[in-house]
Amino acid sequence: MAVDLDALRAQSEETVEALLADGAPADDIYTIEHHLASNDFSKLEKAAVELVKAGYHVDDADEFELDDNSRFFAFVAVSETSLDAHVLDMQTQEVAKIADLAGVDYDGWGTYYGDDEDYDEDEYEDDSDEESEH
Repeated sequence: MAVDLDALRAQSEETVEALLADGAPADDIYTIEHHLASNDFSKLEKAAVELVKAGYHVDDADEFELDDNSRFFAFVAVSETSLDAHVLDMQTQEVAKIADLAGVDYDGWGTYYGDDEDYDEDEYEDDSDEESEH
């Protein structure tokens, strides 16, 4: 499983540039999720152990079944950082190296920015009503 580091680094740089162009504050701290997957759970587990040693929080792996009834496993390795292109490039290289050594796929990183889709307007409207009563 050779990781295309050049493509991942370019994707990382493009993502940072797009977020900043969209108005994301560069100095805010973001939850960065590095996505790893494999059809071999033991290899994915090996990558998870190494990522924890490197300081990442690793979520439990999810299992997926494909149309051909084969299975694969995936998890995210989480860090908290600003949108510093250099830091994210270093993380991309670090996670890619661990993924390559473990023999698993690394699909780059993502984060959340913008409107919260889980926003419950009724909940907040109720809170504002209570505040106006006081």
